[in-house]
Amino acid sequence: MKAYRAAVVLVLWGIALAAAAQGFPARPVTIVVPFSAGGPTDTIARIMAARMTSALGQTVVVDNTTGAGGTIGVGRVVRAAPDGYTLGIGHIGTHVVNGAIYPLTYDLLKDLEPVGMFVTNPQIFISKLAVPAKNLKELIAWVKANQDKVSIATGGAGTPGHVSSVHFQNITGTKIQIIHYRGAAPAMQDILAGQVDLEFDQAANSLPQVRAGKIRPYAVTSKTRLAAAPDIPTVDEAGLPGFYMAVWHGIWAPKGTPPAVIAKLNGAIVEAAADPDARKKLADLGQEIMPREQQTPEALRAHHKAEIEKWWPVIKAAGIKVE
Repeated sequence: MKAYRAAVVLVLWGIALAAAAQGFPARPVTIVVPFSAGGPTDTIARIMAARMTSALGQTVVVDNTTGAGGTIGVGRVVRAAPDGYTLGIGHIGTHVVNGAIYPLTYDLLKDLEPVGMFVTNPQIFISKLAVPAKNLKELIAWVKANQDKVSIATGGAGTPGHVSSVHFQNITGTKIQIIHYRGAAPAMQDILAGQVDLEFDQAANSLPQVRAGKIRPYAVTSKTRLAAAPDIPTVDEAGLPGFYMAVWHGIWAPKGTPPAVIAKLNGAIVEAAADPDARKKLADLGQEIMPREQQTPEALRAHHKAEIEKWWPVIKAAGIKVE
């Protein structure tokens, strides 16, 4: 009898979810940003939310839930009702790196449903102008010859720049001084002032200084050159093949969100990412729109899993911890 009742409950629950999916959305949808207002992730979310509002026929609002490197905001999405009305935006930091450096109470892969990935922002490997190397191969040789003196900046412990710095040491067999700053802005200030030698920095942050001739770029950490900076070679072209690291952004829903709801939300993301005005605003931030075939939930799931498998061993072997 208990088994029968359980089966009935499951059937009724399935019918209720299907009905809810058909009428979705019937009220405003919230995108949880796990960082403060005004930052890159918040700005990206607001650009997408404005266009998704039009696609869904309901207001898509952005709500900032900050703290603990983004883990609190992601946790809020994990615990939300799986009805499609609470979503979360995140990136390699919140959905990959944090899993290796924080004692999370949730599983980043199992407790979230991917909705779609839409933009990516690779890093540029840069140096202060006083560094004598003119290309990446010369830079690697210079680092190897001067590794006891070379310094590299990061925007903080556990950031993508920190992970890239550790990975660079592993790949090149070097040991250089890693200096953590409280964000990308102060790190860039010391690069410009000549106080630190190198940095792996988000393209969106570095490009204005590259264009002004105030720092030297060596390579972009992606398979293809940046449309916004086509003169900068890729790591494959420059001599560090396969050294890919990008701050990509995706949107997730709580585990158990009905497939029909996920499909409708993904359609809104795809429509937003194709909108000329949204594309221009994202491009102005240094973001590159993902190809259409990479905007699917399945593509985000596969990419998310691959990034965890790639970076967790690097992070754990290096003993990277929260500071």
